[in-house]
Amino acid sequence: MQPNYYPAYLDLKGKKCVVVGGGRVAERKIRALLKAGAAVYTISPELTPPLKRLKAAGSIRHSARAYKKGDLKGAWLAIAATSDETINKAVSRDAPFLVNVVDAPELANFIAPAVVQSGPLQIAVSTGGSSPAMAASIRRELDLLFGKDIGQYASFIGGLRKKLLERISTQQEREDFFRIAGSPKLLNLVRNKGFNAAKKKIMRELSRLEELK
Repeated sequence: MQPNYYPAYLDLKGKKCVVVGGGRVAERKIRALLKAGAAVYTISPELTPPLKRLKAAGSIRHSARAYKKGDLKGAWLAIAATSDETINKAVSRDAPFLVNVVDAPELANFIAPAVVQSGPLQIAVSTGGSSPAMAASIRRELDLLFGKDIGQYASFIGGLRKKLLERISTQQEREDFFRIAGSPKLLNLVRNKGFNAAKKKIMRELSRLEELK
């Protein structure tokens, strides 16, 4: 039976993550892990030129050999990204923690979704492994819906939190403000008229709440 996956976002900052493989798929996985702040170790006889540059810059650690038992010691997460089914199965078998095996979800205990990223906004799309191509198509549609202005707006709202603690005294008023800031009406304003128009609207709302104090 196909698993009913539990969606979660992982804090990988500073955590050891092992990627077995050094090709283009491994490269994509490694870049995502580095973006999340992981301490990345890769095991592969060969690396793509971009991975060689990451190694030279000290961004990743690399063992230039085939995978062997014991390579996952102390790791928090592992990804098998090789074209060798025997190695992928060995990584799956040896991992006592989170493991992803590219193109073989039956060997993994988590799968990586298609991701839309716009500023701090992140949307994960998954079909539970049924159709990665469909997930990718949906991600492209969401890219159009949640573009640069939406990400900029999300960053702006996040930056207001500290100011609100200083400028609006009650919890209820702060909750009301963020409910307005995150409403469909404001998101539509961002999409139709851009970030600056939404920012002006929110600052007027903030001034109105301050006048009521």
